Amino acid sequence: MGQPESREGEQGQLPPGQRLQRGWPVTHYGPVPRFRPDRWEFRVFGATADGDKHCWTHEEFAALPYSTVVADLHCVTKFSMLGAEWGGVPARLFLELAPPAEDVTHVMVWAEYGFSSNLRLADFAAERTIFATHKGGEPLTAEHGFPVRLIVPQLYAWKGPKWVRGVEYMTADRRGFWEERGYHNLGDPWREQRYSYQEEPGDGPEL
Repeated sequence: MGQPESREGEQGQLPPGQRLQRGWPVTHYGPVPRFRPDRWEFRVFGATADGDKHCWTHEEFAALPYSTVVADLHCVTKFSMLGAEWGGVPARLFLELAPPAEDVTHVMVWAEYGFSSNLRLADFAAERTIFATHKGGEPLTAEHGFPVRLIVPQLYAWKGPKWVRGVEYMTADRRGFWEERGYHNLGDPWREQRYSYQEEPGDGPEL
């Protein structure tokens, strides 16, 4: 499943250069999308094992097994929110429901307005990576990503987009929205992988 996710640091600790945030600031690029449940669907496509696209309506997505994880959130703008409880659908469940082809190494997570973020398959499949619909037992607000946002605790928060609409399986890495605009391709907060100029050979496709 590609390279393993980072194991540096422990949950509840601040990565280098981060500061503790008591609240949860709203940070995003562009407007907040309007949620239309009758038009909403979650898609898994690309290099699937069966070659087909798999789709879930909002009602079907909401009926999937619900799990909770306690995980930190580290924003590249240098604030960290520790010990939050996230509820939703584990990302790895979709690897069972819509298996990837054997040669898949990465995924692209797609969100509203064509926003995207690339992940190594191992980070997507990590135990605490979750498509969150709730925080602290309450549904997410629109500003924080309702109806679904991805939480990838071991990476900077931009790697987990708000307003997620689907996942593309990929057999080679490809940069997402922020990765094409100067952010680090991997985004490990414990190594302060904030910007593309910090990348080392093999960290990502050429810009």
